[in-house]
Amino acid sequence: MTMQADVVIIGGAVMGASCAYWLTRMQPGLDLLVVERDPSFAQASTALSVASIRSQFSTAVNVAISRFGIGFIRDFQESLGVDVGIGSLGLKENGYLFLAHSAEGAALLTDLAEMQRGLGAATEVWTPDQVKARFPWLEVGDLTAGSFGTRDEGWFDNMGLLAGFRAAAKAQGARFVTDEVVGLTVQSGRVTGVTLGKGGPVACNTAVNAAGTRASVVARMAGLDLPVEPRKRTVFVIDAPNARHPDAPLLVDTGFYLRPEQNHWITATVPQEDGPCDANDFDPDLHLFEEVIWEQLYNRAPGFDAVKVVRHWVGHYAYNTLDQNAILGPHPDLPNLFFMNGFSGHGLQQSPAIGRGLAEHILHGGWQSLDLSDLSIDRVLRGEPFLEKAVV
Repeated sequence: MTMQADVVIIGGAVMGASCAYWLTRMQPGLDLLVVERDPSFAQASTALSVASIRSQFSTAVNVAISRFGIGFIRDFQESLGVDVGIGSLGLKENGYLFLAHSAEGAALLTDLAEMQRGLGAATEVWTPDQVKARFPWLEVGDLTAGSFGTRDEGWFDNMGLLAGFRAAAKAQGARFVTDEVVGLTVQSGRVTGVTLGKGGPVACNTAVNAAGTRASVVARMAGLDLPVEPRKRTVFVIDAPNARHPDAPLLVDTGFYLRPEQNHWITATVPQEDGPCDANDFDPDLHLFEEVIWEQLYNRAPGFDAVKVVRHWVGHYAYNTLDQNAILGPHPDLPNLFFMNGFSGHGLQQSPAIGRGLAEHILHGGWQSLDLSDLSIDRVLRGEPFLEKAVV
């Protein structure tokens, strides 16, 4: 006998779990099935994220998404409305500090900060002397400006966010199964079902692609192309005994980013020859720290003269090759197949708002609380990038 569900969500990490939570919150009694291939999430972008949130984006829609997300994350238990035993996500609001090295860069930070403040952010643009006064351990001689989020930016518990969404969705009636979607059934311009590797066919009224780095694989099951691919990122945890700055921000410089992590630091860079990797490739690029990051880090902060890598990990960005922005909403050729893909490294922080937005669109036929149409799949089909310049 064929299984049935009103909605099948393909992928149970933070995006799929958020969508499941919001759907079952908005429509009690909805028959919703979440299919997740690996509930340990050992290789999921969610689990391997640096778990940060910021308002300093270059597009207004991304700022608005974060403005909702920060409130949801800060007051997590109250926001969920379901007691799941996770009282706090341990948000540390140390802020983001973006550095500019040219007059053009300083002007861009100034323009973006004005836009961000207009949407409720607290971004300030500082002179190099002001950056030095606030963070005296930084070298600022080559800088022209820095933009700093004085509130509402920082990092939090990524797995707590995921666990909360999953637990709340289950409490509201969502079903979660450990399986893999291996096929989509398409009839008369609609998805009528999915096929599970172990569980067989599942008839459905709506399907949601929340498959992370495997989003394009799922799209191809319906005969569609999606410009999303895995991009490997090696993250280093380092000990720097001469650099103890627990109030440090998440620093975004030209060739690396850095933030404190208890008594250590987290740092990473974008490989010079950045390109797609195999979805199962989690071999670290260990040379990147000594050959790329360390010299730049020392030049920016001489306290990093003595450094030891204490551990590392590899995560994947679900990278949108068109414009590094999310791809959202229904496909015009298959209007009951919804996408929430291609977040290019900033998906975790966007999951509260994106899950809500997708749920509203599924239930009400359009964007409701936030207008997310700039991120719709239509621009992908037209080949018109909607670029996000602040990709970290």
